[in-house]
Amino acid sequence: MKTLFISKAGILLSSLVFIILNAILLVNEFYFLLPFPILLFILYLGVFRLDTLLLLIVFCTPLSFNFEDLSIGGIGFYFPTEPLLFILMLIFIGKSILKNDWSKHSPHLLHPISIIIFFQLLWILITSISSEYPLVSFKFFLSRSWFVVPVYFFSILIFKKNLEKVYQFLLAFVIPLYFVLLITLFKHASMGFSEEAGHWVMWPFFKDHTSYGAIIALFIPIILGLITYYKNSFTVKFFLRAALVIFLIALYFSYTRAAWLSVVGALCVYILFYFKISFKWIVLLLSGVAIALLINSTELEYLLQKNNAEHTTENFSERLESMSNISSDASNLERLNRWNCAIKLFKERPILGWGPGTYSFVYAPYQDASDLTIISTNFGDGGNAHSEYLGPLAEQGILGMILMILMLIFFFYRASWLYIKTESQKLKGIIMMIILSLVTYFSHGVLNNYLDTDKASVPIWGMLAIFVAVDCYHSKTKTS
Repeated sequence: MKTLFISKAGILLSSLVFIILNAILLVNEFYFLLPFPILLFILYLGVFRLDTLLLLIVFCTPLSFNFEDLSIGGIGFYFPTEPLLFILMLIFIGKSILKNDWSKHSPHLLHPISIIIFFQLLWILITSISSEYPLVSFKFFLSRSWFVVPVYFFSILIFKKNLEKVYQFLLAFVIPLYFVLLITLFKHASMGFSEEAGHWVMWPFFKDHTSYGAIIALFIPIILGLITYYKNSFTVKFFLRAALVIFLIALYFSYTRAAWLSVVGALCVYILFYFKISFKWIVLLLSGVAIALLINSTELEYLLQKNNAEHTTENFSERLESMSNISSDASNLERLNRWNCAIKLFKERPILGWGPGTYSFVYAPYQDASDLTIISTNFGDGGNAHSEYLGPLAEQGILGMILMILMLIFFFYRASWLYIKTESQKLKGIIMMIILSLVTYFSHGVLNNYLDTDKASVPIWGMLAIFVAVDCYHSKTKTS
């Protein structure tokens, strides 16, 4: 205990010395020691308070920016979150090896979601070896690792000890995101809330309006769940209600149709649970929709090839209508162009794919002239596959997509079952807000993919960690 106190005191004293020294150097316009106190603080958290370091990373995530977007030399990482996540990953792995206490962690390591995530990482590594661009793919593997290992595997250990940490984790993201939305709305208001400005006004916090809308939609069910939990705390409840209003306004002015509909989808799922609608009716409904699409597939294909005009409007109902107007909306047609390219890439390399993270480098030659729109690029530099499912299919082969779908099937099945079976209202609240939030993201994931960004990866892997911690350590019914 004395040694621990001396160690803490030594680090704090060293930090104080550096702060004083930096102040002297700054007066004389020397800046090279400026980051040292921050580094010492991070070192202190890394040694003594890993849980606080994780919350700091979560808090920084909505405020982070991509160096690549700042045009300072193509350094493609999110600052400060990804460097901090990398540090946390190394510390966590190192401590786990030194302690050699894997047996204590076995319940969540043997959970089906953990096993699927492990195989995802392993398959990403394997397909990186055979990749068209190995350096790109290994960077993708490293990036996925520093998201998954700290935010999923380490977070479970925190949530295992105390469920209050779940609410702290979620609030640590909601609070800074609330201020990001305020800043964005003020900037947008100064431009008359025009749709054109709505596509870029969220920069540098978000790259574009689609990722901005997706993350707002992701946290609307979370805020509603937090309002229910903090119903006896006037201050927190007041803030959360104000945040809900701001989130809804920001969602509307994001001009992101997929995000709007993903929230509607989450509401429909909640209604299914609330009225306890039988699963067989859901299956019949989805089967009917699938059959209708199959019957009309020829007509749909004809319409897709007929027109490639761009459609933009600030009218809410017209934008929703344009989602289904695949014959005259350029953004919809461009998605179909990307999907067609992904399928062609898969057909050429069905087993190992082209390599994780390589889609944007290889899809251009696979574009058909009939699929091109006014927003297509001949060099294929317009981004990814616009799908959390077809992206892995093209980059990692058939197993890449299967693993993603398996993870979602098991999560939604197990989470629904656990929600019905558990008697704890507190656990029901946690499970429901996680289900609804992930419904918004993975329904949106049909049209876009953002798991390579920190603003999506941190909350998504964190929410899966929350569910696994509840399933393994807090519910009376353990994972069978």
